[in-house]
Amino acid sequence: MSIVPAINYGLFTREIRFDFPLDPRDLKFFRDMMQITANDILVNRIYTRTGFVREEFIPKEIKPQPLAEVIPEGIEEEPVEFEPDYNRCAVMLSGGKESLLTYGLMKELGCEVYPFFYNESGAHWHVALPAYRWFRENEPKTKRVWSNADRLYTFIEKNMKILQNVGKPRAEVYPIRLFFFEGYAFAFLPLIHRYGTGNIIFGNEYDDPRGLTYEFHGIPHYYATYDQSQAFEKYMTSWFEERGLGIRQWSAVRPITGLIVERILYNRYPELFRLQRSCHSVHKEGDDYVPCGQCFKCNGILTFLLANGIDPTIIKYKPEHIETLPERLKKGLVRLDRDELEHSLYLIKRNPDFPLEGKPHWHVEMLHFDDRNSHFDNIPPEFREKLYRIFEEYTKGYVYLKDDRWVRITREDALNGAVEEKAD
Repeated sequence: MSIVPAINYGLFTREIRFDFPLDPRDLKFFRDMMQITANDILVNRIYTRTGFVREEFIPKEIKPQPLAEVIPEGIEEEPVEFEPDYNRCAVMLSGGKESLLTYGLMKELGCEVYPFFYNESGAHWHVALPAYRWFRENEPKTKRVWSNADRLYTFIEKNMKILQNVGKPRAEVYPIRLFFFEGYAFAFLPLIHRYGTGNIIFGNEYDDPRGLTYEFHGIPHYYATYDQSQAFEKYMTSWFEERGLGIRQWSAVRPITGLIVERILYNRYPELFRLQRSCHSVHKEGDDYVPCGQCFKCNGILTFLLANGIDPTIIKYKPEHIETLPERLKKGLVRLDRDELEHSLYLIKRNPDFPLEGKPHWHVEMLHFDDRNSHFDNIPPEFREKLYRIFEEYTKGYVYLKDDRWVRITREDALNGAVEEKAD
């Protein structure tokens, strides 16, 4: 846990020294993550100008940059004894739609669910607070771990001479750091060990890979989201196995889009839907925290809700946020996959008074599988078919991405991975 923040800074120092010994597997984890994160930072925070890195510090030649030498005090094997129970699930809850839906799904499937809340010291915690208060009263397995890592990040970045505008109000991206999600999971490892939890589940929904190259001037990258990717989940599952823990890390909602996440959450678990706060700029009104209603995140949520015919005021949006949404969408103030946005607008247009036109892309309402972002084996076998049967109640079938085209497949294809074999 303590080495995770340093993963973000391998490009900005010649040496990273740990004043304690590391297990060789932990050292490999650090070096692997530092390499991948450095590529993502280089492409998505430096060469792709965000306004945070001062122009004079941006390398003129686009190429991989040297990384820090990593020096632990020593290298010592540290064995771990652990027997995971794969019917126990640690769900990492942020107060957003994907994690709330994941909790509802795994609870319904009969998994022994442990809702874990990561209490950051900054305003991020306000996003999760409405959900945490409900879980604290209604779910006895709820656990919270407090951390001040976010203040460490802010301190470091405010003192990096290459950066400017750190702490700018309503910034939509972090200035330089890109690797932090696994720090949340590692913070709970003592509790995971205590309760024998065999699954760590994050809420990572489907991302359409079409039109993306995942390479920039020969530098591989993940568009700044490696620690939310399928590749990362597989790495962590493999690493936990090698480390003697045997924990599986995965996402229950990876085959479905954000549009469908909201549809299932609202219709199947309305008490959880009311807790949702996806805005990163919530503010206090009375004893509650409510969304700003105008940021990139809010614009995406409002679009999904209107497309599903759901009243956004249920989760504290105001009528003026709904009325002014088209103007913000016209300015491009939303981050959704193109097809997902166009199809959502197409659904919203059932209300003829809505001023924007959409375009149907029916795959958006289906279960997605592809070789990069949604593998057939993403969900462990004992939960797979049960989850698909729930998803089927709110979707229009299954699709597989073959040669950049969506091909209809059956549930049996998805369960058996048969299409993937044919494509080979």
